[in-house]
Amino acid sequence: MKIQERTGAGNNRSAVPAPAGVGERLPTAPRERKPALAALAVLLILVGALGATVLVLRAGDRIEVVKVTEKVAPGESVTTDNSKTVMVAEDTGIHYIKASQRGALAKLKAKTTIYPGTVVVGEMFDDKGGLPTGKASVGLALKEGQYPSTLKQGDTVALYRVAANGSSSSSGSGDKGTGGSSAGRTPLVADARVGLVNSKEDSTISTGNLSITVLVDNDDVAAVTSAASLGEVAVAVVPTSAD
Repeated sequence: MKIQERTGAGNNRSAVPAPAGVGERLPTAPRERKPALAALAVLLILVGALGATVLVLRAGDRIEVVKVTEKVAPGESVTTDNSKTVMVAEDTGIHYIKASQRGALAKLKAKTTIYPGTVVVGEMFDDKGGLPTGKASVGLALKEGQYPSTLKQGDTVALYRVAANGSSSSSGSGDKGTGGSSAGRTPLVADARVGLVNSKEDSTISTGNLSITVLVDNDDVAAVTSAASLGEVAVAVVPTSAD
């Protein structure tokens, strides 16, 4: 009897499930795969890579164009003295003036005021320019000594009538050719504006001659052209009044 009871008790103990060992993982349900989401992620990665490639390619497609460095008034031209070249992204919808067209640009006139820092486009110019009302552009051929060496486009200048030898012209008055004559002290034009100025390379080095254009009032055209035809115009740069 005791042997049977012990045997029975042992059987009962073996029937009880043993507890899970420490560190053993419980079984989990298998993960559900979603191929549609995986395909979408791959597609987004490909689209992003393609967009980045397009941006890099377009950024590398750049051209050299003209940018104004000094104020250009209506009727004046853009030259190598008041502009430089910069690189920009090419855009067929914008009519940029390319660096290779810079020489031809000097022959055109600004239709409106162009301010420093502006990248110029073709619509800003024509062959006549937009001269302000009541103004005219007059050409002057100056000899060495009739203009300051620092003269540049955009300067405000006074035009004086002088004798061909450089002394003040008396214009027929009693004080013949004296430097203190009223004609020498009174300018033909007190505030002309310099337009196109030939560069030093274009001037005659042996004589120092220089050709410029100036913007004057219509009422002053006759006097200025008359003196210019005789080579009796001298130019002096004057300070501009504050706005």
